[in-house]
Parts: sequence; structure tokens; C-alpha cells
Amino acid sequence: MEWMAFYMFAAVFVLLLSGYPVAFTLAGTALLFTVIGELTGTFDPAFLEALPNRLYGIITNQILIAVPLFVFMGVMLERSRIAENLLDTMARLFGPLRGGMGISVTLVGMLLAASTGIVGATVVTMGLLSLPTMLKRGYDPQISTGVICASGTLGQIIPPSIVLVLLGDVLSSAYQQAQLDMGIFSPETVSVGDLFVGAVFPGLLLVGLYIVYTAVIAFIKPDAMPAMPREAHDQSRPILEDVALSLLPPLLLIVVVLGSIIGGFATPTEAAAIGAVGAMLLAASKKQLNRANLTEVVRGTTSVTSMVFMILIGASLFSLVFRGFGGDELVQELLSDLPGGKLTAVFAVMLVMFLLGFVLDFIEITFVVVPIVGPVLLAMDIDPVWLGIMIAINLQTSFLTPPFGFALFYLRGVAPDSIRTMHIYKGVIPFIIIQIIAMGLIAYWPQLATWLPTKIV
Repeated sequence: MEWMAFYMFAAVFVLLLSGYPVAFTLAGTALLFTVIGELTGTFDPAFLEALPNRLYGIITNQILIAVPLFVFMGVMLERSRIAENLLDTMARLFGPLRGGMGISVTLVGMLLAASTGIVGATVVTMGLLSLPTMLKRGYDPQISTGVICASGTLGQIIPPSIVLVLLGDVLSSAYQQAQLDMGIFSPETVSVGDLFVGAVFPGLLLVGLYIVYTAVIAFIKPDAMPAMPREAHDQSRPILEDVALSLLPPLLLIVVVLGSIIGGFATPTEAAAIGAVGAMLLAASKKQLNRANLTEVVRGTTSVTSMVFMILIGASLFSLVFRGFGGDELVQELLSDLPGGKLTAVFAVMLVMFLLGFVLDFIEITFVVVPIVGPVLLAMDIDPVWLGIMIAINLQTSFLTPPFGFALFYLRGVAPDSIRTMHIYKGVIPFIIIQIIAMGLIAYWPQLATWLPTKIV
């Protein structure tokens, strides 16, 4: 019965593959194994007495209030046609260059990631707006789909990312637990703001690698990424005016939101509120703030937020029962016994998360897996910011990997019939390699993730 915790984890995995709602699968499986454990004498039901306190902690968690606010900000910006205007402007700037549309898509993906933080919405929006144009202008289908998928997943790592908000909250608890387990009764803390700051350089590194790859391919295979004629764009107003009107407002919003967090002027929750109000002002300036759009934004925000918190409640019950079966001790024993020490342990955890990313969303992985393995890894003297960034990029990579990557499904759903699934699969392979290279660089130089947080107090 010492493996009961892993039997429970395996049962959840199988049930999730059946398509049953995640939150109810987590909670239902935990309750089922509670009954089994009580009947077999392997579980103490007194563990469940801690559940009300856990749920109250979720409800009163100030950090998690940032989730609906950032979601509202992202959905509102999506409705205000920010992406369409940005793409047109970037196409005017870079379109006349070989590979210019690919560079434009990457930069717009970065800006959308920094303003929305929602992967699915970014991939779908970019697929609808840019893919038909790229194909019409003679771009190779594989390269086009690869660039769109990769740039769309930047929302996983570039702040203000919903992934980093949730990871920051979970890692904060895991870090404190790890220190208490080591006998440190005045534990240090790690915040969402620390992860935001730590993600700046890794995010820019990925964007830079994407652009370098696009430029190299455009040089090697000019026919695969041809230049666009200038007359293909609207020339009714000067390019500088176009840039000012399309680029500066969302950039200003990003600077205000992230700058207030990095500068210590606002907490992530307060900055998210600023971002939500700023998104409404941007929508109003573009005459997109009306009753119909506002209703859709509120409904979309409510739907996403309800899903996140229902999963969090189910995951809290699951992790409580998992610990009741001694699962945390079993995980610690298995990871500690691996040859190679903490490096092997980190590699093993990253591999498991990568594979789980094929079938689970980042929310489930964050709420279910990280609380189990986080305290064990952090007790091995691993920097929590570095670990959080590595997890975020790892999940981003699994989002891209065939045949189950979520980003591939998002793009497949909106791509024209001329685009075959194999085009998408082949197109993302170079970007998966780039992701792995980036993870290797951050693993070799942890300062890429940890240096900036130490300089900003």
C-alpha cells in the first residue's frame, strides 16, 4: 500500500484522458481513494479536516485575484482589434524584407503575449489574421505555421503571463514548505513579481532566437519567405504615424503594467487592475467598447476564471489526499535516490512535466504536479525563480510538440483547408529545437533568469 499515492496519480491520468472535466476528476478521484484508504487502513481521514482551511486560503488569496483581472485585460484587448492593427503596422515595417512577415508575426506575438498572456487566443488570432496573408504572398506553409504556433506560445513565458501568476503562487508555498522541512523557521519568500522579472531575459532570448532563425531561413531559402511589395499595404498615411497610432498605445499599457510591478510601485494584483482599466480605455479609443463587446468580455473572463478556480479547488483536495498517503515522502525518496543528484532530479521532473503537457493543460500541471515535486526540488538548494522559468519554458515547449501540442490544435482549427496537419507538425520542429537550446542556455547560465531579480529590490 505504500504505492497508493502513485496509484491515485495514475488513476487521475487515465480518467483525464477520457475527457471528463479536470476539476471533478481530481476531486472525485481523491474522494474515491479516501474511501479505499479508509477501508484498507492506509489513510487517516483526519487529513480532510485541513480542507476547509485550504479552500478559505484560496478564496482569500490576494495574488490569485490577479488572474481574472489579467484575463479581462487580455480578452478586452483581443476584442479591440489590437492584434489586427499591430500586424498591419509590423507588415508595413518589415514586409518589404525577405522573411519580413515572419519577423512581424514574431514581434506581434511577443507584444500580444505581453499584453494578453493567453496562448490559445494569441495562436487563434494570429492564425486568422496572418496565415492567409502569408500563404497569399508565397510563404512556405511549414514555415508560416511554425512561426505562428511558436510566437503564439510566447504568452507562457513573457510577463504578465497567467502561467507565471499561478506558478508564482504555487512556488511561493512550495518554497516556504521546503525551508520549513529543512528547519528554517524564518523562510524567505518568492513572489509573482520575482518570476515576472526573471522571465524578462529568457523571454527576449526566445524572441531573439526566433527572429535569427527566421532571418537565416529567409537568406538560405529566399523563395520560401519572399519580400512583400510596398504597394500591398495601405499607403494612405505615413509609416511613422501608423506606428505611433498602432504600436504606442499597447506598448504604453505594457510598460505601465510591468513597470509598476518591476519598479515596486504596485503588486501584480494592483498592476492587473491597472491593465484591465487600460485595456478598456484602449478599446474605447478604438470605438470597440460597447455593450455587446463588454458582455462577451465579461462572460469570457468569468468562464476562464471559474475554470481556473474549480481546478485549483480540485487540485487542493487531490494534493491533500496524496500527502495523506505519504506521496510527498515517496516522491522525495525517489528523486533523492536518483544518480547525479539535483541535476538528474530536475531533468526527471522536467521530462515528466513535458510528457504530461501533451495531455494536461498548464493549469492542471501547475496545481497538481508542482506542489508535489516543488518542495523536494527546492530543498535541494535550487533557486525558485530559475525553477519557475524552466518549468514555464518546458510547458511552452510541450505546447508545441507533435502530435498532442495544444498550440497545434488551436492553429489546426482555424487554418485553411490547404494546410495539412503535417505542415504544422514539420513547421514547429525547428522551434522546438530552439526551445530546447534556450532551456539548455538557461540551465548552463542560471543568471539569465536570476540576475535581474537580484538587482531589482
